[in-house]
Amino acid sequence: MSGGLVQWLTRNNTALALSSYQSGKFYLIGRNPKGGLLVDERLFQHAMGIAVDGKRIFLASQTSLVEMASVLEGDQRANQLYDACFVPRRIHVIGAVDPHDVGLDKNGDPIFVVTKYNCLARPSGTHNFKPIWKPKFISKIIAEDRCHLNGLAMEDGEPAYVTAVSRSDTIDGWRDRRSDGGVIIDVKTDEILCDGLSMPHSPQIYNGQLYVLNSGTGELLRINRETGEKEVVCFCPGFTRGLSLINGFAVVGLSRPRYQRFEGLELDQKLKDADSEPWTGVQIIDLSNGSVAEWFRIDGAVMEVYDTAVVPGVMCGMSLSLGAGELASFVTVEELEG
Repeated sequence: MSGGLVQWLTRNNTALALSSYQSGKFYLIGRNPKGGLLVDERLFQHAMGIAVDGKRIFLASQTSLVEMASVLEGDQRANQLYDACFVPRRIHVIGAVDPHDVGLDKNGDPIFVVTKYNCLARPSGTHNFKPIWKPKFISKIIAEDRCHLNGLAMEDGEPAYVTAVSRSDTIDGWRDRRSDGGVIIDVKTDEILCDGLSMPHSPQIYNGQLYVLNSGTGELLRINRETGEKEVVCFCPGFTRGLSLINGFAVVGLSRPRYQRFEGLELDQKLKDADSEPWTGVQIIDLSNGSVAEWFRIDGAVMEVYDTAVVPGVMCGMSLSLGAGELASFVTVEELEG
């Protein structure tokens, strides 16, 4: 990690959350009371999109959408250390539908991207999910990943923009459009705001501006919401995926290639030109000048990061996975009313 990462977390009064679907890991990165970094690592199968709402974290996983809540109050600590303990409290069984990004509406209820069915959806009390929107170029909701719909940006509690790797309307059609077929779609108007992107992911609105990761080029982009014009904020050495923003900084997730190279993507040449190797981890970008303020790097077997999120107000957090042995014995009870 960079030497100033712990100080950055302190100044911004936040922890960071990361998901890695390839390794099935969910991370909370915080700081311990002695001033060092603290990383909590838990197993969640195919961990994907993250949404944070105060003391709740929503995490999309292989077959479910997991809602976790921090059970600690005030000066309470778990294991005499953690000031937040996120415990699974509600599980929406959605099946193997390849869920990606998660957003929260005005009521704090989840909306998620169902990539296998090319749509946005809500959990259903009866079925696996309830579709609420699809791109107009998708002819029907069917279990065929056609355009690889993946990213979701919320604004004022409503879906605002989504990203897709292509406008394809045939099964797996997006794979042939990875280099320049990517689009950002305005959900309210059903119109394409921006095209010509390379595997775009993780759109986010911050201070009224739209940001997106152009994953196939390794770039963080700022998009003009009126014209769709692209502005490169910075280049990052990796497949960029997972974006969150706080206090003028962008937390960008980076991944290494699944195989030897980023075949067919401009990112491969960009890394060669920069004489750089791809990263796994996060880089924290200063939006005012596009420089890397801080970073956290993961070496070894973990190759990919899917999402990042800021967890404001948490110094050092932990979570309990669904398979954790302590989940059965870690019992908390609300106070009796009356």
